[in-house]
Amino acid sequence: MALTKKKEPRSKFYELLQAQIHNEFNASQQYIALAVWFDAEDLPQLAKHFYKQSVEERNHAMALVQYMLDRDHHVEIPGTGEVRNEFSGVTEVIELALEQEKDVATDISAMAKAARAEEDYISEQFMQWFLKEQVEEISQMNTLLNVVKRANGNLFEVENHLHRESVGDGGSDSQMPPVAGGAL
Repeated sequence: MALTKKKEPRSKFYELLQAQIHNEFNASQQYIALAVWFDAEDLPQLAKHFYKQSVEERNHAMALVQYMLDRDHHVEIPGTGEVRNEFSGVTEVIELALEQEKDVATDISAMAKAARAEEDYISEQFMQWFLKEQVEEISQMNTLLNVVKRANGNLFEVENHLHRESVGDGGSDSQMPPVAGGAL
């Protein structure tokens, strides 16, 4: 008796879902790189923020994994892609994070569209939480970018803002789908 599931032909939705697992793990790695860059610049609040973002992206990947397991689909855990480590300043770092979140929103929308086109209403419903999450993620990065720009180079103001204000939900949304192995 084989212990692994045989690979079944996948729908477009499941192909996109498998690709998104890679994208979420890669986003997690990119956020670690951003956090380390901030740590090296002695900006602990920005570093802390992006370390948390990294864990949140990892949890998103593992929620996608759990969904595939729950739907009895074969899952492949991918490697991650290239990660950027060099930046000229804080604005450039936050702009990269914002663009990354916009790209993820496009990917999530494509997955919801594929599920609907395939009349896979269970998967379409599953994607609703991720669509809502991307609204929050993009808004959060837009706000952070605005704060950085308004600080006009005074990074202590940005640090104070992050220390004082709650930015995002920190990955503690009780409506988040189940995470394989449990959320970190």
